[in-house]
Amino acid sequence: MDLYSVSSGALLIAFILYLVATFFFGGAIRQNKSERHQKTKAGTIGLVITIIGFASQLVYFITRWMLTGHAPVSNLFEFTTFLGMSMIFAFIIIYIYYKTAFLGVFALPLATIIIAYASMFSTGAAPLVPSLQSNWLHVHVTTVALGQGILFISFVAGLMYLIRQIDQTKLTFRNAMLEVVIYCIFLFIGFIAITSIFNALSYQATFEVEMDGQAVTAEYQLPPIAAPKDSTLLSENVMNPWFEAPAWMQGDEAGRKLNTVIWSFFAGTIIYGIAFLISRKRIGKRLHPLVKGVKPDMLDEIMYRSVAIGFPVFTLGGLIFAAIWAQLAWGRFWGWDPKEVWALITWFFYAAFLHLRLSRGWHGEKSGWLAVVGFAIIMFNLIVVNLILASLHSYA
Repeated sequence: MDLYSVSSGALLIAFILYLVATFFFGGAIRQNKSERHQKTKAGTIGLVITIIGFASQLVYFITRWMLTGHAPVSNLFEFTTFLGMSMIFAFIIIYIYYKTAFLGVFALPLATIIIAYASMFSTGAAPLVPSLQSNWLHVHVTTVALGQGILFISFVAGLMYLIRQIDQTKLTFRNAMLEVVIYCIFLFIGFIAITSIFNALSYQATFEVEMDGQAVTAEYQLPPIAAPKDSTLLSENVMNPWFEAPAWMQGDEAGRKLNTVIWSFFAGTIIYGIAFLISRKRIGKRLHPLVKGVKPDMLDEIMYRSVAIGFPVFTLGGLIFAAIWAQLAWGRFWGWDPKEVWALITWFFYAAFLHLRLSRGWHGEKSGWLAVVGFAIIMFNLIVVNLILASLHSYA
C-alpha cells in the first residue's frame, strides 16, 4: 500500500471516528443533564474515540508530509484539513479540563464539517511554488491554524450560550440573527453535498479563457452558472452559463470559484429548508433542549479562555511569522494583499474582544455574539478570500 492510500485512509477513519464520538457525547448528555462536570461512561468512551480519531488524523498528516516532502498545509485541502485537526486538538484539551459532553455534541460535528469541506477540493500532492519553499511554511501556517482552532472553541461555546440564553419561544431580532448563523453552517453542508453529488457523476464543463493574450482552459466540476470573464464554453451537452464573472474577479479560475459559492448557497438553502420543514421549528429552537442543562457561566468561561489562549497564538502565526516570511519571500513585510488585510482585521477584532471583556465588562451574551462574529471573520478569510478575491495567498 502506498503512502497516498495510507494517508487518505487514515483521514477517512478519523472522520468516521469523530462522527461516532459525537453519538457517545450525546448519550452522555442523556445520562447526566445538569452537572457542571459530566464525567460519565459514555463521555469517557466519546473522548477515547476522539483521541483515537485524532491519532489517525496525525497519521494522515505525517504520511502526507513524507509523501510531499513538506508540511501538508500548502493548498486549501491541506490547510483546511489541518485546521480541522487543530479544532479537534483544542476540543480534546478543553474537554479534559471541563468534562462537559455538551461541548462535544456541538464541537465535533462542526469540526467534521470543516474536514469534509476540505475534502471537496483537489487532494493531489503537487510541488511547492517557489515562494512557499521555506521552513517558514511550517511555522507560519501551522501556527495560524492552531490559533484559529483554539478560537473555534470560543465560537462553539458562544453559539451554545446564545442558543441556551436567548428566548426561543418567539421570533425576535436576536434569535433571527442566531438563525442566520445556523443557516451559514448549512451552507457548508450544502457545498459538501452538491460537490459530492457532481463528483460522483464525474461532471465536467470546460471553458477556454483569454488570459494575457493566451488561451487557457478552466474546468468546472459543477454546472456553470457563472462563466469566466471573456470565455468560450468548449463542452457539449452541459448547462449554458447564466452570466459571466465580473471583471474585477481576476484569474482563469475566478469564474469557477464564484460558481462554487453560488451552488453552495443554492444547496445549503435547500437543505436548511428541508431541515426546517422536518423539525417544524426554527433550528435554533430545536437545538435549545440540547443545551438546557449546561451552565451559562461555564460557557462564558470557555469563551474567554479560548480567546485568551488562541489570540496570542494567532498573533504569532498570522502577524509576526507572516511578516517575517513576507519579507523573505516578497521583499516586504506588508503589502495590503487581501489575505493580509483580513488577517489584520481578525487580529483587531479579537483584540477588541479582550478589551471589551476586561475593561468594559462584556460578559455573557455580548461575549457570545463577539465569539460568533470573530469566527465568521475567520471563515470569511478562509472561504471568500480564497474562492473569490484575487490574492498572492490563493494557492488552492
